[in-house]
Amino acid sequence: MRFSIAIPQLDSDGSGRLDAAGLRSYLARAEQLGFEGGWVLEQIIGDAPLLAPLELLAYSAACTQRLRLGVAVLVTSLHDPLQLASAATTVDRLSHGRLDIGVAPGGGFRKFAAFGVEKATHIRYFTQGLELMKAAWSDEPRVTYHGRFRVVDDLPIQPKPVQRPHPPIWFGGHAPKALARAVRHGDAFLGAGSSTTAAFAEAAAILRQEFAQQRKDPARFTIGKRVYLMIDDDAERARERVLTGLRRIYGTMPGIDSTPVSGTPDDVARGLREVIDAGAQMLLLNPVGPDVAQNREQMERLAAEVIPRLN
Repeated sequence: MRFSIAIPQLDSDGSGRLDAAGLRSYLARAEQLGFEGGWVLEQIIGDAPLLAPLELLAYSAACTQRLRLGVAVLVTSLHDPLQLASAATTVDRLSHGRLDIGVAPGGGFRKFAAFGVEKATHIRYFTQGLELMKAAWSDEPRVTYHGRFRVVDDLPIQPKPVQRPHPPIWFGGHAPKALARAVRHGDAFLGAGSSTTAAFAEAAAILRQEFAQQRKDPARFTIGKRVYLMIDDDAERARERVLTGLRRIYGTMPGIDSTPVSGTPDDVARGLREVIDAGAQMLLLNPVGPDVAQNREQMERLAAEVIPRLN
């Protein structure tokens, strides 16, 4: 089993100053504790004061030596593909090849009009954008691409990512077509933290079917899941804390209360074991405390009291 940890991303203490020292210490400690990666998410529009993901990963690259740095997921249909490819390349080079990049087209509730994207064509825009990003990352020094949404002729694009042919691409999504797309175009899948363990189990089963149908080697594809959680020696208080944390991020999203894992270390280990049994090869552990200090305390408890129960 592989374990990653969420990087604190919420800038909510009201002081006007990010706890940069606490964040640096958190990242250094994540490496010391042996976590494989540190991950962020993207929320461009929303009430939660979340820092932008790639910029935060660039900062994290300067604070770490070994920790892989991931974002899940970038709704790439809302981005210019050439600019996004350049930003990802920068993080990959600054980190000496430690970037993992998660992508998704976004669901129907996205504010596509705010980004100049037609909702009716956002899937095709996403797919062609990913093709153009891969072309920009390729070994070709000049890029030509003719698509419905973008025409590029013999453009010089430098530099290239350290990782070849590009950083590992993780897909999100839950619909069968989205999961088929993940196997066709991606290197890995990360189940959303806002999905239940049961929904993740269904997605993992569909992915395994797609491996067979598309004749892809499952050994070359990682299945993971983000798990929102809080540990507390008082299980009822842990439940209150995790729901409060989720509402900071998602507001009153229907069904979000059924997604997290919480309770005593035994309770949390039991909930995470269910996710592993559902098909997870990598767990992205995501405490939802209000600040860096509380998430640091959660990370310490995960490493000392929960992960040993899972190995």
